[in-house]
Amino acid sequence: MAAKSDGAAAAAGPGPEGAAGGARGSTGGRGEAAAVAGGPGVVGAGGPGPRYELRDCCWVLCALLVFFSDGATDLWLAASYYLQGQRTYFGLTLLFVLLPSLVVQLLSFRWFVYDYSEPAGAPGPAASTKDSGTGGAAISTKDSAVAFRTKEGSPELSPRPAPSSASAYRRRCCRLCVWLLQTLVHLLQLGQVWRYLRALYLGLQSRWRGERLRRHFYWRMLFESADVSMLRLLETFLRSAPQLVLQLSLLVHGGREPDLLPALSTSASLVSLAWTLASYQKVLRDSRDDKRPLSYKGAVAQVLWHLFTIAARSLAFALFASVYKLYFGIFIVAHWCVMTFWVIQGETDFCMSKWEEIIYNMVVGIIYIFCWFNVKEGRSRRRMTLYYCIVLLENAALTGFWYFSRNFSNDFHSLILVCVVASSFALGIFFMCVYYCLLHPNGPMLGPQAPGCICPETPGTCGPPADAITSPPRSLPRTTGAERDGASMGGERAGTPTLPVFQVRPGLPPTPVARPLRTEGPVIRIDLPRKKYPAWDAHFIDRRLRKTILALEYSSPATPRLQYRSVGTSQELLEYETTV
Repeated sequence: MAAKSDGAAAAAGPGPEGAAGGARGSTGGRGEAAAVAGGPGVVGAGGPGPRYELRDCCWVLCALLVFFSDGATDLWLAASYYLQGQRTYFGLTLLFVLLPSLVVQLLSFRWFVYDYSEPAGAPGPAASTKDSGTGGAAISTKDSAVAFRTKEGSPELSPRPAPSSASAYRRRCCRLCVWLLQTLVHLLQLGQVWRYLRALYLGLQSRWRGERLRRHFYWRMLFESADVSMLRLLETFLRSAPQLVLQLSLLVHGGREPDLLPALSTSASLVSLAWTLASYQKVLRDSRDDKRPLSYKGAVAQVLWHLFTIAARSLAFALFASVYKLYFGIFIVAHWCVMTFWVIQGETDFCMSKWEEIIYNMVVGIIYIFCWFNVKEGRSRRRMTLYYCIVLLENAALTGFWYFSRNFSNDFHSLILVCVVASSFALGIFFMCVYYCLLHPNGPMLGPQAPGCICPETPGTCGPPADAITSPPRSLPRTTGAERDGASMGGERAGTPTLPVFQVRPGLPPTPVARPLRTEGPVIRIDLPRKKYPAWDAHFIDRRLRKTILALEYSSPATPRLQYRSVGTSQELLEYETTV
């Protein structure tokens, strides 16, 4: 009905009959309680949602520390090269710092301009009332003009009075100050810092405010965290990854004990890469209520996994590049082309347009030069095993060629470097196994796994909490006349009444919860099929859709639910709704 972007439309209205209300509860931290839902594709709901905790604040502060340490050591090293008269090294080091930063700041500022600018002809949201006749609230949008209609008998919401000249002047002055501040922040290359601090502020506000505003601030905090995680992922693989290979190559080529400053820069780049990958996966899982959230133990295991595998990969690159510079460039380009083609062949669905998808696949090809990055739904075990087998062969070949160029020297320094490559890769694989076997959100890899549903972390079976309601499946098997007459089925006696055998997930209680289905409350319907994990939901990457949802959510007395278009498959679908 509105908020269309690349063919997407969003409309808010009463939930369909049978829509149920659940919550991704706040007991014990973010997402540790079960969440179930009613209508197809429902992904947001009212009720007590997840809470912003102290460990979330500490994670953001650690991310800021990693960001500043990486940038400061690179700039310090560039200045050191300049003072030593090594202009080539100075130019390359500074290039890998400034060029990616400029690209990311332009993208961040473009997002700010789009988020903060008002559509032409739409000075602000308008509210009106009308009988919905459905027993619940209905909201519709048209080019960011928002209307809220309550059921018959509710007090009407009159339109806002026209602002006075003084208030309009103050509003323009405030907008001008915000524009000047954001321009200065991005000129100083601090766009990510601003977004980190804003996510921290929104998270703390969601902790301190009342129930309704708490949900609103938490939703905005998730949006801001998603933005900064995407920006950091792009920046680290455009800046930290080539910087890491460059400094390691210079250290190996020097053939002497490494200085403190290049070692600090190399370590900071390595930690930045590993941290950004783990943080991206955590924010992605936190944003999707159809997936279990990633715990901080799992995030730390991911940091160690990527830290050691990227260290082995980068050191193998540096050893080979210190001798065969031209062939190293050919190898990198060839590997990137093969990985990009592999990603494109997998038909990813991350972006809202074809060209954005191609650019995204090219960026993922760069990531695949250094480490594994899941971009396709389903069990990734085979694809990941194939990738790491290829990486192991490449690391062995690159290190072997370097060792061959030294005529299989038996000096202690060469043997140590070869052992470091092998042991670092082995440690990375070990922490990867620890993550998948012990700390994966869906449960141990070798034991019984929860099929992606969100349930409380309490002993017992995976299922909804006592106050949750599950909706019926999209389609049920047809009942034959023989079954209705009590005929023998599977060796059972004819006439024997059979127990109900409907289960949404293994381990659900055999008796449904005796509670009427909740049908009141606004539902924002999005005319798009929901993207499959590991892609972001459309309301995280489509900024016009995001603006409309935030306007509807803020104008509604109850937090609306998000409902994507049903894909129309015959298999059973279990929907979730939560307050994000």
